[in-house]
Amino acid sequence: MASSSEESRFLDDLKRKRVRITLSDTQISGVIQRVSQKKSVVLEDVSEVKSGRKFPGVKIIFGHEILKVEFTNQDNLVNEEHTSEIHSFRKKMVDDVDEDGVRYVVIDELQEKFGPAVMHIQQQKVIGIGAEVFGQIAQERLCWLQVATKKVVYLFDVLLLGGQAFRNGLSMILESPHILKVLHDCRCIARCLRAEFRVDLTNVFDTQVADLMLFYRETGGFLPDRLSSLQEVLRLHLKLPASDLSPLCSKELQRKECPELWYLRPSPPALMNIMSASVSHLLPLRLVLLDALMSDYTILVDAYMSSYHNQPLHIEQREGTLPAEVEELLCVLQERRNWAARRYSLTDAGLLRRSSFNTHTHI
Repeated sequence: MASSSEESRFLDDLKRKRVRITLSDTQISGVIQRVSQKKSVVLEDVSEVKSGRKFPGVKIIFGHEILKVEFTNQDNLVNEEHTSEIHSFRKKMVDDVDEDGVRYVVIDELQEKFGPAVMHIQQQKVIGIGAEVFGQIAQERLCWLQVATKKVVYLFDVLLLGGQAFRNGLSMILESPHILKVLHDCRCIARCLRAEFRVDLTNVFDTQVADLMLFYRETGGFLPDRLSSLQEVLRLHLKLPASDLSPLCSKELQRKECPELWYLRPSPPALMNIMSASVSHLLPLRLVLLDALMSDYTILVDAYMSSYHNQPLHIEQREGTLPAEVEELLCVLQERRNWAARRYSLTDAGLLRRSSFNTHTHI
């Protein structure tokens, strides 16, 4: 296996070589300007093989988009000794996904990939939604819109696509009552979509609200002193390891250090990875939160069934009266409040300090 330095030298040797790259929907030819370690390729002098249409400037192709890489016959500068490396390079290019195993597709123009992406999203019943925004409240600018399905994350470059992307299909998706959108804190996205593009976000499951309701239930009616971040909710409910949460932590750090990073074009692959990771867990997270929110209901139904299995047949209960199992909820509520009072400290406003949770308090 080649060392990282050997691979770097080999990738440098590929510069100025003309290649033919097969994508899912077309085949392009161009001269390699740069190949990154993450297997994104920057091409110049780019044209579509079938039509001969020229692309102005440079074009970035990401590894997960590439089906096949060929060196054209007119370029005979690739040595035979590099045959095995070329085979390995092609395989890596074809199989490449981001560091967290999330396949993403960048949509930065209305041709080629935009239409198929919209059609695929419209076929879904549930999607994850994220957004990258620059600016203060009331002056926010939507830069990226992320849409996650079960198999792929679509990254829509809103700065380049503009309002036409919403008129050509995104509005129908975001306003559809038949497609459930899973978000974490929908307020900013809903505000930006309405202010910039007159889009009313509809049929939303908010994971931040779900986490808040679970806290309220588990503490017997207390509210927390602050809302949970996405990484906190993922760690708590999906039990994700720190390695899976690192892209989200990196996102917050980079946002603080460089608030305008979402304006960068072309966007670095590292940011693409971060954007895809921020929505890739939303769909499984929703299912876990739904189960947790329904737990009291499930327990009560089980208690109903158990009570009637254990009761003598001659005992009847009049319809409309509260069963004993329901009245027990009041006891459960008080037990939860007592538990929360021992585990958390209270603010002056009567809210529970999340950071004060004590796992070692004697019960």
